[in-house]
Amino acid sequence: MTDDLAARVLRGERLALARGLTAAENGTAEGKRLLQSVYAHTGKAHVVGITGPAGSGKSTVTDTLTKFYRGEGRTVGIVAVDPSSPFSRGAVLGDRIRMQDHWSDSGVFIRSMASRGALGGLSATTFEAALLMDAFGQDIVIVETVGAGQDEVEIAGLADSTVVINTPATGDDIQAMKAGILEVADVLLVNKADLPGADTLTAQLKALLSMGEARPWKVPVIQAEGRTGRGIEELAAALAHHRDHLAQSGEMRALRLRQARHQVENILKEELLRKAIASSGGQAGMEALVERVAERGIDPRSAAGELSGSLQRVPVTG
Repeated sequence: MTDDLAARVLRGERLALARGLTAAENGTAEGKRLLQSVYAHTGKAHVVGITGPAGSGKSTVTDTLTKFYRGEGRTVGIVAVDPSSPFSRGAVLGDRIRMQDHWSDSGVFIRSMASRGALGGLSATTFEAALLMDAFGQDIVIVETVGAGQDEVEIAGLADSTVVINTPATGDDIQAMKAGILEVADVLLVNKADLPGADTLTAQLKALLSMGEARPWKVPVIQAEGRTGRGIEELAAALAHHRDHLAQSGEMRALRLRQARHQVENILKEELLRKAIASSGGQAGMEALVERVAERGIDPRSAAGELSGSLQRVPVTG
């Protein structure tokens, strides 16, 4: 049954992709087998990460960039990582509302996913979603992150090209300079460039780049207005240039190795945590352990040691 689903995804059947994405996000056996079946057919799409502070216009830029790519005849997959509801742990799905103009376009496939508290604003299955859209045949896969903090360097472990958005007159310029997030940028975008302070922010970012370590790729700083489309064509050109640079310089191989290591380590951490919780009494046991830590009955490192020790008492199975 999974082989049939994989064949349908590879043929570009939208219903099959939707089913596969749900199976992968839910971590079902079918989802895992599907990913195994299609993995060898991936690596062709240009995966673009869009990240930046909340309110910087990530969804608007994603929407306008998608329109540009569609105008060029390219197909686009969008993985929009929404903040999780604190009650249901489900995605708020705001991006689906903001990007509704694309729903009738067969060349665009949008999937909103809950971050579920994932570090870096990426859900644990964001990588799998991007893989499936790649296997489905989308030319461009855009991954838009939550933008909930300054630790979104996780996107660099997934994307081929990463766009970091900043906006003027909000204080984000100062925050960005203090954060390590700029180190993951392949393109710096000053969005809402019609606002006062855009030129100042652009100059600050260029100065910051000049003080950093030399890189083979010269990171461009682009001004844009996602709402009007100004600067979006320049952004698309910069992304294409970066993809060409990766291929021609030999950096693509190093990037693929870094991505593979990052993805394997992340999945390993998730699987080990899941198995440690299961082997120590399930979620109830985990909650009891957390309560002991909160009451100062045991320190966090010792509690983690109890969990990891429980793995040695049970066989590890798939």
